[in-house]
Amino acid sequence: MAKVCRISGTGGQLLVAALEQMGAERVFCVPGESYLPVLDALHDAAIPVTVCRQEGGAAMMAEAFGKMTGRPGICMVTRGPGATNAAAGLHVAQQDSTPMILFVGQIEQGMRGRDAFQEVDYVQMFGGIAKWVAEIEDPARMPEMISRAFHTATSGRPGPVVLALPEDMLAAAAEVTTLRPFTPLETHPGLSQMAELQKRLWAAKRPLAILGGSRWTEAARDAFTRFAERFELPVACSFRRQMLFDHLHDCYAGDVGIGINPALAERVRDADLLLLVGGRLSEMPSQSYTLLDSPQPRQDLVHVHADAEELGRVYRPSLAIHATPAGFAAALEGIEPPATIGWSGAAGEAHQAYLDWSGARPRVAGSLQMADVMDWLEQNLPDDAVLTNGAGNYATWVHRFHRFRQMNTQLAPTSGSMGYGLPAAVAAKLKFPERTVVCFAGDGCLQMTMQEFGTAAQEGAAIILVVVDNGMYGTIRMHQERDFPGRVSATTLVNPDFAMFASAYGAHAETVETAEAFGPAFERAAASGRPALLHLKLDKEAITPTRSLSEIRAG
Repeated sequence: MAKVCRISGTGGQLLVAALEQMGAERVFCVPGESYLPVLDALHDAAIPVTVCRQEGGAAMMAEAFGKMTGRPGICMVTRGPGATNAAAGLHVAQQDSTPMILFVGQIEQGMRGRDAFQEVDYVQMFGGIAKWVAEIEDPARMPEMISRAFHTATSGRPGPVVLALPEDMLAAAAEVTTLRPFTPLETHPGLSQMAELQKRLWAAKRPLAILGGSRWTEAARDAFTRFAERFELPVACSFRRQMLFDHLHDCYAGDVGIGINPALAERVRDADLLLLVGGRLSEMPSQSYTLLDSPQPRQDLVHVHADAEELGRVYRPSLAIHATPAGFAAALEGIEPPATIGWSGAAGEAHQAYLDWSGARPRVAGSLQMADVMDWLEQNLPDDAVLTNGAGNYATWVHRFHRFRQMNTQLAPTSGSMGYGLPAAVAAKLKFPERTVVCFAGDGCLQMTMQEFGTAAQEGAAIILVVVDNGMYGTIRMHQERDFPGRVSATTLVNPDFAMFASAYGAHAETVETAEAFGPAFERAAASGRPALLHLKLDKEAITPTRSLSEIRAG
């Protein structure tokens, strides 16, 4: 156990010391004069600092870091405009149940209520999307507030915490007691709950598990895999949580997300026992709340979640288990399958349906076939490669055709936030410098946070950015053509030469117009050892893997 002692310093110094004591790995920030004492304290700290180009990108990097580590990603921004910009990443953390702490500079306490320069009431501003918002008024309370922030961000359903830092507090001095290193708390199921789960599984004929949410660990994933093998249980993953189960495992049934395999959707509807672990089955995975009836599902629902308030919030479970995925998965080791498995063969059928669905290579308009691009990546990417993306129709190719094999290989926003992929890729490369990190981004998606390519260049983060360019906001155009055929409004984009943009940062950059050119271009990008950008020119008609824009327009 770490020794506790007394230290003294300014509020800024005590904040950085507390972060070190709690085990913070990295700080993502955009600097500002409102928290200069913190920046000064970071000068002598052991915590690496990543300087970003815009606060939204910094917050998304911190959120991605929280996704990968299960510990709060740390972001620091200045007051007013800095805080409003950071709200984009804060919302991702809230929707995606990701632990994150956002530190925001604040005006001097004696100026409150005067609408001083860049004054914002952060409790009012962020109260609806953060788990806890507070202002640290006394440097002597710094350890208490930082400790609470770490525990609040990670406990139950994880999420973001916001702490405001008045300038005068950061400059004031205090003496405090140091903190012991932080370990997230786990909750475990009761023996009676696990016995009841075993009883329900033994009575089932068509069970299905769906894994989702956060707070998963490598050990929890492995333990659930062993459970699925013993029970021959079909296992699906929720929207953008595909890395929670090996896609080539015989029990894997596919992802319950946007563009779901119709065979998997039918399997969910037809299940007599649905084991939902970690996730909430919200709008996107539930197909707009149609796969399960609310509030009373027709399936026998066993819902496992780390936050008691999520149990019964939308769906009333037959059996509610308040436990983290790690705590629940460990307890699964103690339950036994029936002597005769009544659903024997179902896992194999579900897996074959997934292989057929993800193995298809549909053809689309134009000389660049995204199916062939994905096919090349599937044959050449290492199993531990990290794939990131933001929002847009281009992501459909990744989610449907890439086969995730390991933990921490997917960073994608369940919130559907555009611009997420590039900041997430930078964070991933900083966390796993030895891994291949590939960011997919549409032309509209990329331009939300394109400036963070500069952060990648400054950090030497050799990501490979694949820009899928069709000259429009593709998802919105698709919906527009469906609902208002032929009436194109506000969805056309005039884009830069993305390869020239990347070259200006000293990156490796190429334009790719055919699938045959993609593989060699990717290999050159990977061999360069530098940040790289591949600019893919996609035909406007190739809006989805199965339907063209003209077909959607025609109904």
